Amino acid sequence: MPTATLAPAAQAPGQPAPKLAPFRERRALLEARYPTWPATTLDAHLARVAGEYPDRPLVITDDTTLTYADVLQQSEAIARGLRKLGVGPGDRVALVLANVPQFVPLVFAIWRLGAAAIPVNYLFKTKELAYVIGQSGCRVVVTMSSFRGLDYLASFDEMAPGWRQGNFGPFDALTHVAVLEDNDAGLLSLGDIAQAGAMDRSPLGPNPAGPDDTAVVMYTSGTTGLPKGVIQTHDNLARSGFGGAYHLAFEDGRRILSALPLYHAFALVQGLVAALFVAGAIVPQLVFDPVQTFAGIQQHRASYMMIVPTMGVALANHPELGRYDLSSLVDVLMAAAPSPVWAWQSLKDRLGLDEVYTGYGMTELSSATTLTAPGDPLQIVSATVGRPLDAGVAGIPALGGLIAEYKVVDPLTGEDLPAGAEGEFCARGPIATSGYFGKPKETAELLLPGGWRRSGDLGRIRPDGYLELTGRSKELYKSGGELVSPKEIEELFTGHAAVAQAYVVGVPDERWGEIGCAWIVRTPDAALDEAEMIALARDHLARFKVPKHVFFLEASELPTTPTGKVQKFNLIAMAKERLKAAQA
Repeated sequence: MPTATLAPAAQAPGQPAPKLAPFRERRALLEARYPTWPATTLDAHLARVAGEYPDRPLVITDDTTLTYADVLQQSEAIARGLRKLGVGPGDRVALVLANVPQFVPLVFAIWRLGAAAIPVNYLFKTKELAYVIGQSGCRVVVTMSSFRGLDYLASFDEMAPGWRQGNFGPFDALTHVAVLEDNDAGLLSLGDIAQAGAMDRSPLGPNPAGPDDTAVVMYTSGTTGLPKGVIQTHDNLARSGFGGAYHLAFEDGRRILSALPLYHAFALVQGLVAALFVAGAIVPQLVFDPVQTFAGIQQHRASYMMIVPTMGVALANHPELGRYDLSSLVDVLMAAAPSPVWAWQSLKDRLGLDEVYTGYGMTELSSATTLTAPGDPLQIVSATVGRPLDAGVAGIPALGGLIAEYKVVDPLTGEDLPAGAEGEFCARGPIATSGYFGKPKETAELLLPGGWRRSGDLGRIRPDGYLELTGRSKELYKSGGELVSPKEIEELFTGHAAVAQAYVVGVPDERWGEIGCAWIVRTPDAALDEAEMIALARDHLARFKVPKHVFFLEASELPTTPTGKVQKFNLIAMAKERLKAAQA
């Protein structure tokens, strides 16, 4: 694979050369700051930047600003407090937290002790929460009392009825549950832990962990079933974060606004960790709301935003957009699902952006491993998911600093396929996981000889090194004995002017084995019916690929993970219910 450069290999014919000098200058500043790779733990990265820029903000919210010095001081106090609870090297601490400011000093405190963080999806219900706490074998849980209608304390009452008295029932490794908020119920709080640590003057000593020790066990988003705990080291996360900052040429002090959850690799790595390398800040928002997003950009002068397509559509079409000063915002990264060119153009024009990017990654590779590049035309941003990040000193020297290399294999046999062929993406590089926590069988299925990790995603690698996704190997279904890729149908449907989003799933059928059902989100005020979509499919696709049913819904009705990934297994369940109701 060729070495990536800032001269975009995918520039459209006839387009003027993009003005890339500022990007090259920013990269040069990063190269000067990090002439060699500083292999160390993430808490050591924080201490380095706090020593150089103690008064710069690292976390900015409407109510709170934490400087680098604040985060360092608070993290050391919390680390001492956790140490008094028995947390030490190799232990695991779970965080059931939304994008609250306390998340940041807490996670650095865990790392400071040589322990691993378990960032938990805070939308999990009781059964899902119990699974992660039990499977991860965590020693301490720090949780919110409640959030968005979910009562976490009630969940613990159900999971381990004696937990308030220190009896954690089925959780053998668990010794303490602390709540985020100070309270009058006699429950241990994060504030209690920090206060106990602040009163403890004994030194923490050197971090017993090294760069290759586990920093997080990051549970997958569960788009196809039970989540798996992906092991990620300090070095995995640091290289991935630096790669994002270097590839997109972050300016010094970049401010990154996002409502994507910090428990997910996208926000944690490409947000928080990436910001460290330019002494920048994150502007985390608790929930996504277009008006709050506009207000946050205006108030905190955010220069960069990370979103998913459903958010992008909502922002570009919101009637309040013109009331806010968004002049500080120059770049947006929008990933997790494909978007047509018109959606990218609308986002870029209406928000007044210099650049829009998309990318691709998986938790097993720490975060984003491919991104489009500065100067790429929108046709490339829409048609591909970018190319492997040019990560400079954090990348693979033999590949000119690329963060990873890709190949495609036969999804059934795992055998290599020729260049340009469609198959399952596999990747390897310094950001690749060693496997799944406590799951040797699943780990063996993930790994291929030579250090390659299977992705479960289908696509092809173009001659210019850019990746084109064509579907998920687990989403393929057979109708009438023929294999169908939902991605092909979805791309046809989203090319229709009245279609904002399209998702196709296979549903069991007695006659055909499986039948295709399409879920469509119309563009605002569009008139579109099932017959029109079926006719479009018949005009362009083989008969066995034509969906048997088309259902319509609002974007807000799509079942998604908090990072915006549509959960197709839930769409399958919804389709089954619709079909059952229609037959009743």
